[in-house]
Amino acid sequence: MAEKPRPKPKPKPRPRTGGAPVGRRAMLGMLGAGAAGLAAAPYLQRGWEGFLAAASEVDATGLTGLLPDPGGFRYYSVVGSVPHKDETNYELRVGGLVERPRTYTLDELRALPQTRVVHDVLCTDGWRVDDTPFEGVPLADLLDAAGVRSPGAAVHFTCFDGAYTESLTLEQARRSDVLVALGMQDKPITHAHGGPVRLYVAPMYFYKSAKWLSGITVTDKVVPGYWEERGYAVDGWLDGADRHGGTA
Repeated sequence: MAEKPRPKPKPKPRPRTGGAPVGRRAMLGMLGAGAAGLAAAPYLQRGWEGFLAAASEVDATGLTGLLPDPGGFRYYSVVGSVPHKDETNYELRVGGLVERPRTYTLDELRALPQTRVVHDVLCTDGWRVDDTPFEGVPLADLLDAAGVRSPGAAVHFTCFDGAYTESLTLEQARRSDVLVALGMQDKPITHAHGGPVRLYVAPMYFYKSAKWLSGITVTDKVVPGYWEERGYAVDGWLDGADRHGGTA
């Protein structure tokens, strides 16, 4: 008895090149998830900023400085931990070659006339944040109140992290776009960004804007700051900066 021929196998269906169609429910779910993500974005942003800020305080490697927060800034500290200061314990000392040394509390600085400066923030590492508003007391006002005396020619800045320092010539310090800043991006400066008070030098790279400012000392010459002692330029001018003026 002859064998029956085997049936030929049916060809397998070819996969669709455009992928499976998305059902209405699936599409609505995707849109809903996207909307939820947008609604949660501010909370996620604050959480990420808080994480970076906390991590930077215990990061001896400085690697957290490579991670941007949602606003484009990086968190840097040259020490492992920085104490927190507020209305109860913050002080800013102004002294050196001055007629009237003085120590300001945070409330006293807030009570002084404030100036707003909007400028791009640039770091030597290459990142930038455009049109960043800072608000604070013009450094020139504090110098005038103290009364600079001869042979005062420069200003040295110290910080309550116990390590960071910076300097400006007296001419640079008197510019209208150099602030003892209490506000940034229309809110008080946070601890992670150098608050409650930091220096802001708009026409120079951001390393000149010392965080956690605690001391202003008039000197007879420029004393190189923390990064200048490590090879950075003493005059950290931005390209195109007006080196003989200032904007308020």
